[in-house]
Amino acid sequence: MSEELLINVTPMETRVAVVENGMLQEVFIERTQSKGIVGNIYKGKVVRVLPGMQAAFIDIGLARAGFIHAGDIAALDEEGMEKRSAQSDTIRDLVREGQELIVQVIKDPISTKGAKLTTHLSVSSRYLVYMPYTSHIGISQKIEGAEERDRLRQLIEDCAEKEDMSKGGYIVRTVAEGVSEEEFIADLRFLKRLWGALERKIRETTPPAVIYVDLPLYMRAMRDLVRPQIEKVRIDHEESASKLIQFADEFVPHIHGRIEFYPGERPIFDLFGVEDEIHKALERRVELKSGGYLIIDQTEALTTIDINTGGFVGHRNLEETIFKTNLEAATAIARQLRLRNLGGMIIIDFIDMAEPDHKRQVLRTLEKLQEKDNSKITITGVSELGLVEMTRKRTRESLEHVMCESCPVCRGRGFLKSPETICYEIFREILREARAYDSDGYLVLASQAVVDRLLDEASDSVADLEEFVGKPVQFQVEAVYSQEQYDVILV
Repeated sequence: MSEELLINVTPMETRVAVVENGMLQEVFIERTQSKGIVGNIYKGKVVRVLPGMQAAFIDIGLARAGFIHAGDIAALDEEGMEKRSAQSDTIRDLVREGQELIVQVIKDPISTKGAKLTTHLSVSSRYLVYMPYTSHIGISQKIEGAEERDRLRQLIEDCAEKEDMSKGGYIVRTVAEGVSEEEFIADLRFLKRLWGALERKIRETTPPAVIYVDLPLYMRAMRDLVRPQIEKVRIDHEESASKLIQFADEFVPHIHGRIEFYPGERPIFDLFGVEDEIHKALERRVELKSGGYLIIDQTEALTTIDINTGGFVGHRNLEETIFKTNLEAATAIARQLRLRNLGGMIIIDFIDMAEPDHKRQVLRTLEKLQEKDNSKITITGVSELGLVEMTRKRTRESLEHVMCESCPVCRGRGFLKSPETICYEIFREILREARAYDSDGYLVLASQAVVDRLLDEASDSVADLEEFVGKPVQFQVEAVYSQEQYDVILV
């Protein structure tokens, strides 16, 4: 399998695309005016404690206060290490209003909600996540071999002791599989320097203040997304390319020769077809090669995905057609979840399958493809109605929320009242006005579509209305009015 990272850097935004076999799989966008803050560490102040919700609001210097739940607040012992809190601990036992707190963002502000916070701090390097206040050592679940897991656990313990970094816990990341002692030690020395600088800043800073800002997107991509199968990293900004090479030399030396500056006149995302794929990812309908299609709808509570056979008639029988459509849909869904960054609760409405073996194969395909996803995913079985419930951990806004906003005309409903409906609303409004006020006539201001209908299909109804109220009704097109807007003016 061929994998590439394409990085587009401009003064306004940075975009990173993960391309597998020429097909866009994931896209990350960071805009200068609205950068994501997951991973940032702040020195904040408790501004409100909510006992009924077992939570508190923390002022960290952003437009909206951050939110922290009691379960995300660690109690520290005399040595400054996390201790297990008693289950009976309430939010008032853990924090008080006006208290200073060092917190880390675990979920970006989304819609009207502030950032979600935790006091379980961590900072990352290429192979390790360092947790300064705990003694836990964990190995990424995606490293499956028991022998390799044991080797890595022993290696981190030995290296941490050798570098005087035994205080604190570690999570060994997936990319650490097969790494040497020298690489671990280099990571530990970086983490030691970084945490030492952060401790000094924590002592010297007055809240609310930023203590630590994660790397810019193009460097995070090198740290988090570069795997052995990545063949090329192409970047179209010369200065950023130089910084990326320096970063790679220090932290990902094996990738050095694969970083390539792209100087072409044609935009890099256009050249590789990424721009078109991003636009397609904003549409409700996703076409399948067989002729079937998906309909993807995001709501406040969940995302629904509906599968339809469309023009696919198959070659054998109905059950075989349904099975092949569902199988192709499972592959497409796995890609769409990553590409659109869909999170939270997701309901998939597969076409009903009679054969239990078909249900198992579709579910197995979906689960297998999710192994490439960096977000934590939980999938249920196929229900009798063909529904699959799943959750995907959400840490940042979906692609739709990053790039789009609710339609000011329909206000996010996704549909408008028809011109016919608006005509009847206008008739009712004129009747109300006629009962309440005395006037010589009425002037209706409305959109072109509504006025056209009033003067054409609804002209008989207008004549009946004029006769009923005993006053003339005139119409005027307002070009700036949406289809649902109108005014009735007394003349």
